[in-house]
Amino acid sequence: MSENRKLAAILAADVVGYSRLTGADEERTLARLRALRSDLIDPTIAVHNGRVIKRTGDGALVEFRSVVDAVRCAMEVQNGMLERNAGVPQERRIEFRIGIHLGDVVEESDGDLMGDGVNIASRLEGVAAPGAICLSEDAYRQVKARLDLSVSDLGNTKLKNIAEPIRVYSLRVGTAEAKATANSESATSRLATVPPPKLSIAVLPFANMSGDVEQEYFADGISEDIITALSKLPQLFVIARNSSFTFKGKNVHVQEVGRNLGVRYVLEGSVRRSGNRVRITAQLIDAASGGHLWAERFDRDLTDIFAVQDDVTQQIVDALAINLTEGDRQRMAPEHTGNVEAYDYFLRGRELWHRLTKETNIAARDLLQRAIELDPNFASAHAFLALTHVLDYLNGWSPSPPSSREQAEELARRAVALDDRDPRAHWALSIVELYSRRHDMAISEAQHAIILNPNFAEGHVSLGEALYYSGRPDEALKHFDEAKVLNPYFPDVLLHFQALASFQLGRYEQAVGLLKERLTRNPVTDVSRALLASSYGHLCRFDEARAAWQEVLRVNPDYSLEYRRKVLPYKNPADFELVVDGLRKAGLA
Repeated sequence: MSENRKLAAILAADVVGYSRLTGADEERTLARLRALRSDLIDPTIAVHNGRVIKRTGDGALVEFRSVVDAVRCAMEVQNGMLERNAGVPQERRIEFRIGIHLGDVVEESDGDLMGDGVNIASRLEGVAAPGAICLSEDAYRQVKARLDLSVSDLGNTKLKNIAEPIRVYSLRVGTAEAKATANSESATSRLATVPPPKLSIAVLPFANMSGDVEQEYFADGISEDIITALSKLPQLFVIARNSSFTFKGKNVHVQEVGRNLGVRYVLEGSVRRSGNRVRITAQLIDAASGGHLWAERFDRDLTDIFAVQDDVTQQIVDALAINLTEGDRQRMAPEHTGNVEAYDYFLRGRELWHRLTKETNIAARDLLQRAIELDPNFASAHAFLALTHVLDYLNGWSPSPPSSREQAEELARRAVALDDRDPRAHWALSIVELYSRRHDMAISEAQHAIILNPNFAEGHVSLGEALYYSGRPDEALKHFDEAKVLNPYFPDVLLHFQALASFQLGRYEQAVGLLKERLTRNPVTDVSRALLASSYGHLCRFDEARAAWQEVLRVNPDYSLEYRRKVLPYKNPADFELVVDGLRKAGLA
């Protein structure tokens, strides 16, 4: 039997007084445990990238990618149990003990783990108090500077069948600090699991000071173009627009923004537009200290707006002491038009496109078409116009979806031909190539977009999607993970993509956890409910599969597997049939 030795974060958990609980009421205890696994434990493990190695009647052994993931998972479970045990008599409460260790393990050919790393985690669980978490010194060292923890040092502790005493730390849960840490990922959508990179920045949406709400798009557009320019620098970690814009209109402290987005610096500012004049103020702030690194006010003619944007980005680069190569300077060159009126139409159209509804998509298309009429060589306008047709195709919004795809392809190719340095042009073309079932070209275009813009979260999503439909789910998951780092407040559809890749790898429990998280954020999705039903089918949880399928038809009575088989761009048709097989097992297809 082959084996592979590696370093792993291991979590061991069991139920306190399991024999007593089952002896008093076996049926009730087992039913409650099944419900806890389905509703709390398994989804939480999946969300934190865990892999269940083995289960016992009352416990589990789980492997995680990092100790940070393991601790967050453990705290979320323990705090969830505090809520579920509220009001339950002490003698009937289900309470878990958890041990976490980072150590050497041996992975056998069947995926099982053995060795000291596993044994120590199991012994740590044995010394944990009910509802508590015990960490080895090796595990605690990995998280003490990264998570705000409340711990007790239990000193060197002799563990059963472990030769040398091990220093143990007990993590307290139930306190305000513990709850805040455990819930940090769901409260802020994703906190960075490591200290923020030294050169990392979030650009907040600039405040519209024009006294006219109709000018909101202009202030937002200035912010987005600065994000795009900075994102092209590989030395700099830049948070995606979607995440930065979650703070729009909110009165928040810069330190809070830095913590929530995992960045060292924050740029904020304002835009006042009056006639043909524009005033832009901007200030760069150290999120750790709250101190100002740079601030400037620009009063210019509207025709100078592009020069102002370039000036702002250059002064940020100077303030952060980033040494630019000639390639960097070429990469940062603006993609936009020199025509101010065309640019204005583009900003309005792009802003409407971001709303992703049928009505705003139609309005966006009209504005982007107007921008192209004013400047036929405006590559970015062609790219976003292509994306409006992509939305029509994917959502069936047009009378002829195939015609929409053809128009999208023509426009995306035109955008790339006009400006091969525009990452969004290659992004649009990647999407078109994928749904035209040219998988290798889709992958190549997405990779090109990321080379041009290393911080391009949407580019990583598109690359992950193309890899998934090409039958390469392991690689897809890496890019989905990267997108979530760049965009901590990621759109809920990304959870569906991760679930698809996990499903294709046979990790059905993990898929269930991700799909349940998406349904919490988006209760009206039919596709995630269908995949959930199939996952339950593969897990032989047929009652749950049938219930999920009923919800599919409630949300969308016209849901059709045949239509999805027709439009989804699987390179290998058997990959889609895996979804159908899960439904068939449950008697649903």
